[in-house]
Amino acid sequence: MQSEMYGIVVRPLVTEKGTFQSQALNAYAFEVAAGANKTQIKQAIEKMYDVKVKDVRTAARKGKARRTGRTTGTTRHWKKAVVVLDAEHHIDLF
Repeated sequence: MQSEMYGIVVRPLVTEKGTFQSQALNAYAFEVAAGANKTQIKQAIEKMYDVKVKDVRTAARKGKARRTGRTTGTTRHWKKAVVVLDAEHHIDLF
């Protein structure tokens, strides 16, 4: 179960928008596994950070087209999850 939990949450996303959301809305952004659903993400965050999750929002991000010389390709597709925590909980990412 421990390895599954760390396989679901890939990394926290530390961006300007994410920092604002964490302070104003108590919401944190994470990159998650593409096959993970909201229930799995909620359980993984609650166990990893010992917090109470109120809501989970997900978005599947398509890879961007990139070009190197004559060849074209795309960056990888990935999934983003914004996790809203209960009022008395917070996560220290920094």
